[in-house]
Amino acid sequence: MTKVSKDTATQIEVGDGFEGRYIDTDGYTIGFEQYSVDMDPAPLFAGLPDDACQSPHWGYVIVGQVDFRYTDGTSEEVRAGEAYYARPGHTPVLHVGTEVVEFSPSEELAKTMAVVMGNLSSMASSS
Repeated sequence: MTKVSKDTATQIEVGDGFEGRYIDTDGYTIGFEQYSVDMDPAPLFAGLPDDACQSPHWGYVIVGQVDFRYTDGTSEEVRAGEAYYARPGHTPVLHVGTEVVEFSPSEELAKTMAVVMGNLSSMASSS
């Protein structure tokens, strides 16, 4: 059995209104994320198929709310105390004060995050 916590996660990412702590466990990334601003990161997914996240995620909202918009036109709101499955082909909308724990296949997540980080870097250098 592998067990991890927010405090034992080895990769820490901090940005405007965001903190994420991650660890890879046998091909799955476990992420502890919190948001201190409302955020619609849809532009960061530009360049991926349908300009949407291609990694599936399973998660649990500890506090707050996460919304998912799908490329087929559907959407979901997930509130505190609810677990979720976000299938590939989505973009999230994050709300201030939200905290989640999320589980994602590391390989698919890495492919998506490479594009997201490239877009983030491009946006930062053009500001």
